[in-house]
Amino acid sequence: MKNYFKYMAILALGIVSCEPELENSIEDGDFYTRGEADFSNYVALGNSLTSGYADGALYLSGQQNSFPSILAEKFSAVQETGEFIQPLVNDNAGGLLLGGNQITQNRFVLAVGANGPSPARYTGAQPTTEVSNKFAGPVNNMGVPGAKSYHLLAENYGSVAGVAAGTANPYFARFSSSESATVLQDALAQEPTFFTLWIGNNDVLSYATSGGSGEYQLNNFDPRTYGENDITDPTVFAMLYRQMAEALAQNADGVLVNIPNVASVPYFTTVPFAPLNPADEDFGPQIPTLNATFAPLNQAFAFLGVPERSVNFATDAASPVLIKDESLTDISTQLTEVLIGGGIDPATATLYGMQYGQSRQATAEDLLVLTSAGVIGSVNQQRVQELIGLGLDQQTAGQLSVNGVTYPMEDQFVLTDSEQGFVESATTAYNIAISQIAETNGLGYVDANALLNQLDNGGISFDGGSVNSDFVTGGAFSLDGVHLTPRGYAIIANAIIDEINATYGSNVPKANVGSYGTVTLSQDVQ
Repeated sequence: MKNYFKYMAILALGIVSCEPELENSIEDGDFYTRGEADFSNYVALGNSLTSGYADGALYLSGQQNSFPSILAEKFSAVQETGEFIQPLVNDNAGGLLLGGNQITQNRFVLAVGANGPSPARYTGAQPTTEVSNKFAGPVNNMGVPGAKSYHLLAENYGSVAGVAAGTANPYFARFSSSESATVLQDALAQEPTFFTLWIGNNDVLSYATSGGSGEYQLNNFDPRTYGENDITDPTVFAMLYRQMAEALAQNADGVLVNIPNVASVPYFTTVPFAPLNPADEDFGPQIPTLNATFAPLNQAFAFLGVPERSVNFATDAASPVLIKDESLTDISTQLTEVLIGGGIDPATATLYGMQYGQSRQATAEDLLVLTSAGVIGSVNQQRVQELIGLGLDQQTAGQLSVNGVTYPMEDQFVLTDSEQGFVESATTAYNIAISQIAETNGLGYVDANALLNQLDNGGISFDGGSVNSDFVTGGAFSLDGVHLTPRGYAIIANAIIDEINATYGSNVPKANVGSYGTVTLSQDVQ
């Protein structure tokens, strides 16, 4: 069986123009003033969203269109400022090297193949940015892709030696002032007069993008014990965030940016929960056989009092995928016993019990991650080998290993409703803390959560067009489905400028959103 959900389906409405949409400059003839703010030495702290990361990589033109770079350009219109230095990579390929070996992937581009346009990794050039070749600092853009809140205070996070050991961040290692310096220390050493702080996305995002495979570390106050995909305890987050904001605000004005709801980004909104189309030439003819196969299981589910776990594929509408939901009670043993009692041989009943003891079909409340698009309907080869090891023949093992159809989609591909609840709870707590810290310290506050929700619900207009969160075609999000395009980063920059003007009595000019690009077309792919 081949995949049922293809990128072509999400591109059916066409591709946004990759050329800038020009509009009249809003700067002509206006008078600008810095008000009470001093932009002479602007420093930006954050993670990938601050660095200009896009399309699944950090590459040169993305950095050049980061929202801090856009802000720095606009600040220079109201007062004389120092050079805004970013730790620019060498090329637009997007990968990083360590000792000559590539350690991060190249960027995505939009390529047109046999099934239409779809994102693919760029192979038109080799990456040339070596982590061990330190970028001469200091730098004004302290955005570190992958950083969580507590990483900005962690010693040795920028250690080149630690990168190979997996204890340090390669992006920060490129420009840290020393092996032991923290991001916050390097930022404060520059004595900024103005700052932006946008950190905390990864404190929930890595949990969400992994399909909830981590843990919500509620009431665990030691981040050193956290796993890569865990959600940071809100008390820990608030304490560390306050420490950073107060240290920065001691001698500088600034703006704090809150945390978006992950459910509003295309990584979680693009793949439908019911992508299995009866008109598909491979799936459609199999529906009667599939329903007959699941009939005894459905009877067993009803007998056990969980009829909602029944599996049925429609012949006249798209059907939901089958998923594993770890929040469900595992009824593998009971299911096996009922199936045996219903006349199914013990070996088959045991296999069915194990495979479907925590399964159900997805609902509209479940979010399938973007990477599931390339998995749904494909044969899970690892599961095939497991079943062969249990005594099944190759054909039967393959029939029982179709992802989302006969084999439940694994945890990393689905963010269930209960898992979303953990993300929402933490995000809400983080944002309450950020808002209170901004108010206490007299800092600006930008509600990026509301802004990205607006992109997801109708979009945002600008002179000459509009942007929304539709994958590829919406213009706001890059091809990784999480990070913004230059046009999306311009939207963020303008929101920050609005807040600066309101909080500090400034009159900073806003960016021409239409003059910034979106996604890149290229056939230089594998």
